[in-house]
Amino acid sequence: MATALAHPWKGRSLGRGQAQIQSITGTVLAFTDSLSWRRKSLDLRVFRSLRMTPSCEQRGEKKQTTLLFGACGRQDATYQPLRRFPLDAAIIFSDILVVPQALGMEVTMVPGKGPSFPEPLREERDLERLQDPATVASELGYVFQAITLTRQRLAGRVPLIGFAGAPWTLMTYMVEGGGSSTMSQAKRWLYQRPQASHQLLRILTDALVPYLVGQVAAGAQALQLFESHAGHLGPQLFSKFALPYIRDVSKRVKAGLQEAGLAPVPMIIFAKDGHFALEELAQAGYEVVGLDWTVAPEKARERVGKTVTLQGNLDPCALYASEEEIGKLVQQMLNDFGPQRYIANLGHGLYPDMDPEHVGAFVDAVHKHSRLLRQN
Repeated sequence: MATALAHPWKGRSLGRGQAQIQSITGTVLAFTDSLSWRRKSLDLRVFRSLRMTPSCEQRGEKKQTTLLFGACGRQDATYQPLRRFPLDAAIIFSDILVVPQALGMEVTMVPGKGPSFPEPLREERDLERLQDPATVASELGYVFQAITLTRQRLAGRVPLIGFAGAPWTLMTYMVEGGGSSTMSQAKRWLYQRPQASHQLLRILTDALVPYLVGQVAAGAQALQLFESHAGHLGPQLFSKFALPYIRDVSKRVKAGLQEAGLAPVPMIIFAKDGHFALEELAQAGYEVVGLDWTVAPEKARERVGKTVTLQGNLDPCALYASEEEIGKLVQQMLNDFGPQRYIANLGHGLYPDMDPEHVGAFVDAVHKHSRLLRQN
């Protein structure tokens, strides 16, 4: 796969961040890593102040307003949680829906509702509205710029992780027109328009591969793929309409990195409520499998084996508990997972009304108990 992207980090030492990224694959494990990286981890007061503060966008950068910030705003937003919490990694502040937007679909952020597609895909002929997926990476240069700026600002303090939404999850938004509790319109496509569904999923895969390769070229040191709506499918539909494309993304991204002369990076797959497919996900070409809080750690380890790193999986609502109780829950979680090939994290994202002090208690408890676990 050819790419016209510049490689600003090709051949450079990654410093301390590289050592921490190696811990994901199990070669270096100083202590269990805690990663709390979803954009909701930002203190909303800080988030609002970022939107009101003049940035380089107002100093001449092309402004990307539909899905939050341009490059400088994304850099600032990525860095904010690190100022407040001793996290072990950063994930670039972005949105999975920049890919459908780059394919030509309008995406708006509706207050109190979230992302909305004013003109969703309703009929098979609507696929003709989508732009050539080969052009997506060139449309998303502001994300690559944000990654490069953030890597420079981090200066090896912690590794930087890029991400994207998986094809099925992106398809649900594009067909449903936004969030949905049932995904009935998207699933209707699967049953009534299976060929068109595969066509759309292939288009999304073709767009995702250069986008993810481009993130690494820009400086990302690991990649995460979010299949956030896996649980709406069930085993049969997941095996037919999600898993093949999850596998294809991993295989083609790894090949694309090699072709571009870039070093391989760990890849993480998180399929929420996809516990029925843990064995398949563990063999899909990803170094890390993320778990939500509905999966017992011991059972997950039995099912995926010892060669895959697990990530997760505290119930986010546990952060409503007292700080003392959070410490106990974290200790139990770490004991259940064990010290090897494991990244501590929540089982999903934070909620806006959560106390930032409790987020800090979670991170501190992970560091404290993981060190004790290793000493024993």
